[in-house]
Amino acid sequence: MLSNHRRALVWSVVLAGALVFVLAAVGRHPPSEAPATTVPFVGNFDETVYHLMDDIRDVILTGIAKVLSFVGSGVVTIPLRILVAGWLVFRRHWRALAAWLLTWGFAELALAMAKPFFHRGRPPLPLVGTIGYSFPSGHAVAGASIGVALVLVLLPPGPRRRGWELGAAGFAFAMALSRVYLNAHWFSDVVAGVLLGTSVALGTAAIVTEARDLWLRRVRTKPAERT
Repeated sequence: MLSNHRRALVWSVVLAGALVFVLAAVGRHPPSEAPATTVPFVGNFDETVYHLMDDIRDVILTGIAKVLSFVGSGVVTIPLRILVAGWLVFRRHWRALAAWLLTWGFAELALAMAKPFFHRGRPPLPLVGTIGYSFPSGHAVAGASIGVALVLVLLPPGPRRRGWELGAAGFAFAMALSRVYLNAHWFSDVVAGVLLGTSVALGTAAIVTEARDLWLRRVRTKPAERT
């Protein structure tokens, strides 16, 4: 699953630190004041990107963005998560299964806690249906966590996995931008979502691997203790 799980854990912590910075920069404000932020530059940039999307919007891009929006919805992601979990059970890849399920659980828990706490209002005139608050983006969290976790639990580490890793990053990036394009989220919403999803996926895989290694070391030392 990971060739160097401690390095992955370091990257997870770095991404989590960046996430904390974004959370603090956005801050907690009344929904009606969106995109107001604690650090004014962030909110101003969110509004600039919002208007930029209006300038580049066309039929083809809108169609692509709506497809990505559907792919990132629970209608697709929940069955996919269940299907992958079933495959890992069938293959008896228990460590990968634990990482996959914990990534799903931690990502959803963090999202469920963050959205009502920040209660950020969504951009006006969305092109797709939206539910609940805007920050962080649930689609961005799902795109990043699922994309990264899929590569980690289904493919062995090594040079051949590099292309899939880049593909997962590209998918998360496209999913995040599609939500901004559709006026479903502010730009900082999707940045926070990608950071959250990626850090959870990497951190969970690293912790599960470390736990497995500790257990194996404990098992191997028991015979020596008896002698």
